[in-house]
Amino acid sequence: MGVARTVEIDTTGGPGFGFEHFQQHDFLRNNEVVLTFDDGPWERSTPIVLKALADQCVRATFFTIGKHATYYPNVLKQVYEAGHSVGSHSWSHPRDIGKMSVEDGKTEIEKGISAVVMSVGAPIAPFFRFPSLIHPPELVKYLGQRNVGIFSTDMDSFDFKNRKPETVIKAVLDKLKKRGKGIVLMHDFHLHTAQATAELLNQLKANGYKIVHMKARDTLKSLPEYDELVRKEQKTPIVSDRPTSSVVRTVE
Repeated sequence: MGVARTVEIDTTGGPGFGFEHFQQHDFLRNNEVVLTFDDGPWERSTPIVLKALADQCVRATFFTIGKHATYYPNVLKQVYEAGHSVGSHSWSHPRDIGKMSVEDGKTEIEKGISAVVMSVGAPIAPFFRFPSLIHPPELVKYLGQRNVGIFSTDMDSFDFKNRKPETVIKAVLDKLKKRGKGIVLMHDFHLHTAQATAELLNQLKANGYKIVHMKARDTLKSLPEYDELVRKEQKTPIVSDRPTSSVVRTVE
């Protein structure tokens, strides 16, 4: 299938994308699709998505949960090294970030960025998707000050409800048929979505849709104070400081 077109996104000032919430930037042509995946990386499902994308030579954007990045950094590195755009999706995916204080909300954003950057081992795309697509005005403003683009969606697969591969595929294709193009939201966290990806790509190709890959003009660096917060959460308690040679020995 391949990538029909690559677009470069200038995130200065925090522009918003996705017509479900933002009416600013319509950059897709008819029959063009941007694939986005949320909530990864996940050890079992994300590699299945990566293989499906690689088999069709297409690229996607992954909005990564910080905690999950610390669980499976090697999986996230595979995403990054395959040429996909890696953005962030908060530290812990709170149910309603709008009910948090502004400072706690900023911490959710920044710890997520720190965890993703630390797991990848390099700056990431300045792309952010709010958990549950809730956009608190103060945090939208903050991301603008950080020059981070905010991504909603044009069509949600609702794969957290459509829990079979065939229903995920049908949901995406039905919405694309009505709209003609769009940014599609899915979750590489879900195994059924991962299992749907290869056939979804086959059907997108058969129906004449083309994949657009979003790349960022600039990169996003984490902030040291939030790096330290993530490191503190990652520390393993030391129950003994004895060298291994004094704890384990060969007896036979």
